[in-house]
Amino acid sequence: MLPIIIGIILAVVMAFLARVTNFDRDRSYYAVVLIVIATYYVLFACMANEAIVAEILVASVFSVIAIAGALRWPLLIGIGIILHGVFDLLHGHIISNSGVPVWWPAFCASIDIVLGVWVIYLTKTKKDLTRIPSNA
Repeated sequence: MLPIIIGIILAVVMAFLARVTNFDRDRSYYAVVLIVIATYYVLFACMANEAIVAEILVASVFSVIAIAGALRWPLLIGIGIILHGVFDLLHGHIISNSGVPVWWPAFCASIDIVLGVWVIYLTKTKKDLTRIPSNA
């Protein structure tokens, strides 16, 4: 239960700091967050020296979702973050990776679901995520 509580608190703090600093004014912010979140399993696979290819493939799918969301469909970023939360909960049933800490799936899923819902809210209320930088 503690990993879930800490994950929720961390997600709220991340979203708050992104708002206060205006980092989330650019649609690429949460896309980058999704890419980084997805690569943690690759790190764990490298630490355990197993399931590296499978974890890279999954991280690549989430990276493509993040890029497509950042370039074309911002709502896809929020959906992708939530889907990663679902993946966290199913990870142990799909991929065997002993490098993943026991507490990680619940921790990461709680962050992902809270942030994903927040990003969808921002997208639906047109709060900055649809803005394309002027130098693009």
